[in-house]
Amino acid sequence: MARLVRFHQHGGPEVLRIEDVDRPGPGPGEVQIRVKALSLNRAEALLRAGAYIETPTLPSGLGLEAAGIIEAVGEGVTDFAPGDSVSIIPPQSMIRWPAYGELATYPAGLVVKHPPSLDWPMAAAVWMQYLTAYGALVDIARLHSGDFVVITAASSSVGLAAIQIANRLGATVIAVTRTTAKRQALLDAGAAYVVASTEEDLAARLDEIAGPQGVRVVFDAIGGPIFEPLTAAMARGGILIEYGGLSLEPTPFPLFAVLAKTLTLRGYLVHEITGNPAKLEAAKAFILEGLETGALRPIIDRTFPFEQIVEAHRFLESNRQFGKIVVTV
Repeated sequence: MARLVRFHQHGGPEVLRIEDVDRPGPGPGEVQIRVKALSLNRAEALLRAGAYIETPTLPSGLGLEAAGIIEAVGEGVTDFAPGDSVSIIPPQSMIRWPAYGELATYPAGLVVKHPPSLDWPMAAAVWMQYLTAYGALVDIARLHSGDFVVITAASSSVGLAAIQIANRLGATVIAVTRTTAKRQALLDAGAAYVVASTEEDLAARLDEIAGPQGVRVVFDAIGGPIFEPLTAAMARGGILIEYGGLSLEPTPFPLFAVLAKTLTLRGYLVHEITGNPAKLEAAKAFILEGLETGALRPIIDRTFPFEQIVEAHRFLESNRQFGKIVVTV
């Protein structure tokens, strides 16, 4: 038996329960991990609320990221052994491989020996944010030195990871956030410029910063009316990569900007990287090198004990965090 977080009905954070559940050992090609820390992602709140791209059979577990010590390995696993310290690449299905528990089982291909310089909370906070940002900025946009890149929802874990990756590539980061409350924190995190979208004229500020060169890459998690000022500031041939949908308002199609500048507007999911073995290996190499050199370093906002998983989800939904929320087990 091991403690596992499950929900028996969709709803708010209060539907989460910690239950004792039988956990079978790992199957062929799998490893079982004694979890030391796990991190929270918005996808988990959506699954819990019944609004995610997966539809669970209830009761359901949840969770996409964890770090811990290998407890057992399944048949055919040769790269790992009990006692290894590892972290987890988010699986395609958190219903099939949930992370919220004392024990978690994963395919060996999703298990990584992370740099020993990372503690458990930081190790649990690596892969979702950096893989998401890497896929958009490196694999798709081919961001390079001299580019201006706009990163919206910049204080989120993915936004902060994108700032670090863009700086590593030599691009100039324009961080977009709602108010000036997080301006200094974003500058300290590596943004060259910060624009408060509800307090400033976004299109005018982006035009002032990027000038005639324009913004070649936009990495957006919001959608909605922000599309129009974002595309107005983009360079000819630029690309806007949409990976979220935080706005509750309709998203207009900026027809004339797209036509005049031959823009690319592209939807993106991290599964494009995690579901492609060659791309995943390239991403892992890039991220591990960045972690080892210190160019990439997860930013942890708050840490909760496992027993406070409901409170951790409430904080996740408050949208007050700056970086990652982690739960220690």
